Amino acid sequence: MLKYQSIAQDIQQAIEDGLLKPNDKLPTVVRLCDLYNASKITIKRAIDLLTEQGYVASKRGSGTYIKSSSDLPTDTFNFYQSDRASGFTVEHGGEGQAVTSVVYDFSIVNPPETIARHLGISPDDFTYHHCRVRCLNGTPIAIEYTYMPLDLIPGLKKAELYKSVYRYIQQDLGLRIASFHRIVRSVPATDKEAERLDTAPGSPLLEIEQVGFLDDGTAFEYSQSRHVGDRSELRIVSVI
Repeated sequence: MLKYQSIAQDIQQAIEDGLLKPNDKLPTVVRLCDLYNASKITIKRAIDLLTEQGYVASKRGSGTYIKSSSDLPTDTFNFYQSDRASGFTVEHGGEGQAVTSVVYDFSIVNPPETIARHLGISPDDFTYHHCRVRCLNGTPIAIEYTYMPLDLIPGLKKAELYKSVYRYIQQDLGLRIASFHRIVRSVPATDKEAERLDTAPGSPLLEIEQVGFLDDGTAFEYSQSRHVGDRSELRIVSVI
């Protein structure tokens, strides 16, 4: 293990043990250099790794702070790096693969209280809400239910839901998606989901519940995506 990875792992352990709590400020880079007998470059690489994993976020002119994982249950909560920041379209749209969407809802709503808490906003704030089915070569693969803060993702239009919302966020808005906090579970398909996904009611779906974060630690998305079990694969690289 490289030194910056070892330092990041030590700080991660302190967070998981409760020695560092949500909203605590990390020591300065200079202080961490002294504590770990390491160079500034090594410390900055360790902080970058912790940022990518979703443990910390830097505030311009203020420092680096421990992030809150909202109230997602920590016993089933893991931090991963993957290519999901590119989204379903890029992830599945390889050579000869046609990615399409069927949009069932695109509206502006006040989020439920639990979802507002995940997004770090008030239930009185407004969010986009959309429900769409993602298809690969005409076959339904997953149904997505997504909330995004209206103020954070301005100008989102229904047309983007037929393409790539993440591409719009990163290329058109110039924002950088940094990390996701996810829970993966198996759930039965409701009657409506079964109809939309062309599967049997009650059949197992792989649900991915996630909160997405930008590189400044701001939550930009809460979503639940439910994938037809025999048509999907979940590929994850875990950073240790």
